[in-house]
Amino acid sequence: MSKSYIQCSFSMSSSQDDTDILIAELGAVGFESFEETQNGVQAYIAKDDWNQGLLKEISSLQKDSLSLTSVDEIAPENWNETWESNFQAIVVDDVCTVRAPFHQPASTKMDIVIEPKMSFGTGHHETTHMMIQFVLKEDFSLKTVLDMGSGTGVLAILAEKQGAIQLEAIDIDAWCFENATENIERNRCKNITPLLGDASLLTNKKYDVILANINRNILLQDIPTYTSALQAPGILFLSGFYEEDLPLIVQKCTENGLTFDSHLQKEKWIAAKFVL
Repeated sequence: MSKSYIQCSFSMSSSQDDTDILIAELGAVGFESFEETQNGVQAYIAKDDWNQGLLKEISSLQKDSLSLTSVDEIAPENWNETWESNFQAIVVDDVCTVRAPFHQPASTKMDIVIEPKMSFGTGHHETTHMMIQFVLKEDFSLKTVLDMGSGTGVLAILAEKQGAIQLEAIDIDAWCFENATENIERNRCKNITPLLGDASLLTNKKYDVILANINRNILLQDIPTYTSALQAPGILFLSGFYEEDLPLIVQKCTENGLTFDSHLQKEKWIAAKFVL
């Protein structure tokens, strides 16, 4: 039986660091999924796990720059109605369409069907859009690929359609893991293994390409692990951070033996390519 969820909307006028801290604190008290918006963060927690007292444990809420603006219950059927009414198919570089099951099949070379539910990764967000652009430009023939922080699984699905032969899609969020599993089946992918967990799963594993669309702090923490999991000549694609964070990301990658290749920018967001 599908769960009902509580959506808490937070408004903030502070930095990406504060956003990351808020998300980490919310995750620690049971929130399962997050979406960064133009004005702040929307966080989701199962209704059965929710009580207003949880927010008293969030130290970030003591800052004047952050406030709780609304708390709403989202029943499963209402969630589906909401995203169906708002989710428009997108086309990336006239090559790849990302659409919902209720949209008509696309005429583009790549036609990916995603039912996002409460997971991140439909191509609408700037970071996912740029990562799709990077994947479309790359030759994935016979490559092994990791999609880290996979959300809906859209990047892994696209990489398989681009020729990758062995892929893993890892996310720490149980909802994302379940959703990615459904989307992998929906797109008839045969080579993707979804996994629930974090970078600790990468011990003794090797990939030709790693895709990681997460957030700055997690990337900075896990870049050494990603590098260890790359086999030369390997490629690391990163996104989930702002323009002002690029020097820090480049520095961390350089310290770990990677070479900066190029980057894309959409609004304030960056996606970057590094090679081993």
